[in-house]
Parts: sequence; structure tokens; C-alpha cells
Amino acid sequence: MTTTTIPLALGAMMFGTTIDERTSFALLDRFVEAGGTWIDTADCYSFWASDTGFGGQSEAVLGRWLAANPGVRERVRLSTKVGAEPIGDGEWPASREGLSRRAIREAIAGSLERLGVDRVDLLWAHMEDRTTPIEETAETFSELVDEGVAVQLGASNHPAWRMERARAHAVAIGGTPFSALQLSRSLLVPRPGTRPAGQNHRFGLMSDEQVDFAVENGMDLWAYTPLLSGAYDNPAKTIDPVFDHPGSTARLGALDAVAAEVGATRGQVVLAWLTGGTTPILPILGGSRLEQLDAALTGVQLELTDDQRARLDAPA
Repeated sequence: MTTTTIPLALGAMMFGTTIDERTSFALLDRFVEAGGTWIDTADCYSFWASDTGFGGQSEAVLGRWLAANPGVRERVRLSTKVGAEPIGDGEWPASREGLSRRAIREAIAGSLERLGVDRVDLLWAHMEDRTTPIEETAETFSELVDEGVAVQLGASNHPAWRMERARAHAVAIGGTPFSALQLSRSLLVPRPGTRPAGQNHRFGLMSDEQVDFAVENGMDLWAYTPLLSGAYDNPAKTIDPVFDHPGSTARLGALDAVAAEVGATRGQVVLAWLTGGTTPILPILGGSRLEQLDAALTGVQLELTDDQRARLDAPA
């Protein structure tokens, strides 16, 4: 199971594209200095912002940072994903590498080369591939653990039933099952049947069923976009309209009240709410400035009272 000194993962999605290398290095240095361990990336980051239309920039920046800081590899844990990198000239996401045995092995080989390492601490299946039997995906991921290429296995943007099937197959063959789920999670939840702008994964929003599945199976939970891309605190950003419903109004009221009580920002309270609950969830911060990282590091170390947490949970 994943463990971390600071309950926060540093998201490296935009490193090497919209976040230049100098800033990326500064964020990484600050994160490690503060006791952070998990760094999250993917082989496809960030194809949509690159000049080539393909990913790999984030992993390459991380590789250069690791090379420039001898010994730091033993202080950090690398989390990367495969399965979503575009291939050819077809339209994404229909045209992507997928999760076949061949695709997984080719993808992780590229990731290791860019990162300059011989293993990753957590390898994720990035998004579903219904063209490949989930059993084939589970077997291949398990093989990579046996070969020392990956330490732990996770799946992002997969429904619970697919994970149940994958885990059962891995156990049946005496292999290593998926033990982590990464999905989008925040204090606010969208209206039923809707997805926030940019959420192109059918099962990308963390549901109560997925949480229950993870708890019952002792799986770690990771949350991406926990701060709604800064909309909680940045006046220049608006909260997506899919969150505009009475439940959100009530939760924002409770959030404002708790933030005032603890002397923190909305975002910091949201991070504390995620990390300190009965079911801890590890948030991934994708900020681009040092002050954003510092605020998040403070937020995940806030301790909310049972009463404060109950008020945040109540208006669901």
C-alpha cells in the first residue's frame, strides 16, 4: 500500500509544456524539501499542449531533474500511467496506445527511458481499453511487478466492476492485483448525469461505489482535480456550471464557515477534508506556482474537528 510523509502527490502533468523546466525544477525541489514523496505523471503528458501532438514531455523533465539531483530518487516515489498516449493521426481518444500486452510493454519501456530509471513505484492503467480483455491487461501489469519494473499497480478512470474482474483474475493466476484507484474527487459533486468540462472519462468521477470497493479491498485512493483547477479560491476562475445545484450551495456555505474558523482558504480546507477522513484520499496537486504548492502543503496538514467534517459532509 502507498505511504507518504506528506499526504499530497505532486502532479507533473504540465511540466515541459505550459510549465517550463526551470519552474518545474523549483516545484520539485520545494516539494521534496517539504517532505513530499509521490510525484505523479503519465506517458501522454501533455500531448494536447505540445508542439508535436504527442506526450512524454513531463517524464522527460522529471528524468532530467532526477539526473541533476543524485540521491533524490531514493527520497521520491514515481507514479506514471500508460494507455492514453495518442498514436498515428486518428482522433483521440479513439486513436490511443491502449492496454494490450504489447502496448503496455512498449509504453513502460518508453517511460523508463525518459525518466532514466529502471522501475516505477506505481504504474497506472490510465483509461479503459474495452478492445483488450481486462484479463490481458491485469496479467501484463502483474508480470511487470514480477520483473521488478513496477512496485505497485493502479487503475485510473475505470469502473469498479472492471477492477473487480481484473483483481480476481490476477489473484487466480497467483499474480499481483491492482491496489490503487485514481479518479476525480472534490468536495463538490456535479449534477447526476453530467461531467465537468474536460472530463472525458466515462468513469472518471469518484463515486461512492468506487470508494466502497476500494475500502473493502484495502485499495489506495488518489484524487485528481481536487481543487477544481483553482476555482475555489481564484476569482478569475468560475466553478463549472455542472456543480450549480442546491447541494453545492449548501456545501460552499459550510466550506466558507469552516475556512473562517480554521483561518485557511477554501482549497486548503478541501485538501484537509480529503486527506483526514475515515477513508483517506491522496490528492494530486497540479499547480504551476510555488505559492500554490506551499498553500497545498499547509492544507493537507490541517486537522478538522469531527463537527467541522460533519458539516462539510452533510449537504451532499
